[in-house]
Order: sequence, then C-alpha cells, then structure tokens
Amino acid sequence: MKSAYELALEKLNKMSGELKKLTPEEKEKIAEINKKYDAKIAELKIAYEGKMARASTYEELEALKVEMAQEIQKLEEEKQREKDKIWGTESNQASPH
Repeated sequence: MKSAYELALEKLNKMSGELKKLTPEEKEKIAEINKKYDAKIAELKIAYEGKMARASTYEELEALKVEMAQEIQKLEEEKQREKDKIWGTESNQASPH
C-alpha cells in the first residue's frame, strides 16, 4: 500500500511530468546566478538606504521604499528567468520559487 506522500507525488508527476534532475554543472550555474543577483540586491539596498537617510519628508521616504521594492522585484524576476532557462521551464511570468 502506498503512502499519501507517494500517491501525491505520482499525481504531481502525471500533472507536470517527471522532475528534471540537474547536473552538477547546472547546479553550479544556479548557485552562480543566486550569488550574482543576491549581490546586486545587496548593492541596491545599500544605495537606497543612503537615499532614504537623506530623505527630507515622510512622503519622499515612502516613495523611495516603494521604488526600492520595485527594483528588487525586477531583479528577483530576472534571477528567476535565468534559473528557469537552466531548468528548461522558461515562462513569461516569474514563478514564486
């Protein structure tokens, strides 16, 4: 008798196909992508922290926070697109991995 986990995994595989196993090279590429984008996001946060420290009004501060969040979201989406290329699951929308 199969466990609920095994049954769910079979159902998932039928719906989406077999899961791709990454080669060591592909795993390394994904790690490099993560490092590259994590560094870009860290640099962006540092730059915006400086701008926010110089904000003269609450409205300006809030606008900078929104702008920073949008820029981070763009970078996260770029990162996901690059990783999707390696996984072979390219899509028009970023997935929430």
